[in-house]
Amino acid sequence: MMPVQELPAESAIRDLEARTLAGLQGDVSRVVYLSGTRDYNTGQYQHDGLALVFGESAAQTALARCHEAVFQDLLHCDMPALVAQLAAYIESTGADRARVLDSWQRLEAYRVLIPANCDPLSADCFISNIKIALEVLRLGAPPVPGN
Repeated sequence: MMPVQELPAESAIRDLEARTLAGLQGDVSRVVYLSGTRDYNTGQYQHDGLALVFGESAAQTALARCHEAVFQDLLHCDMPALVAQLAAYIESTGADRARVLDSWQRLEAYRVLIPANCDPLSADCFISNIKIALEVLRLGAPPVPGN
């Protein structure tokens, strides 16, 4: 019996998860990274390393699926954990916390974190949750340790 060959997209997903996403702390960092691989003009994901190894189509599929999966995890995250993850992400940027909070609240940069095929209700829920988490951080509530 011939062994079942893995599809290139599945291999690319495993590679992306193991080599890149595992090194990022928390789902907020992961969704920021993944959404940053998307061209905002075309909606296409781009990752030269994945495309070189697995092909452009497999890289595109892997990035889109991982983006959707991480986004769904964040969507179902409870508020204390979301606040803690957002605080950890902001800390990881090395930028001034107050400046990042102000920028995210004014510019609503978190809107680009939403996958293209996200349903409107989930998108609205995510936006509301992020707005609340930003306000909690702005008011100075400490993040929950260990989240």
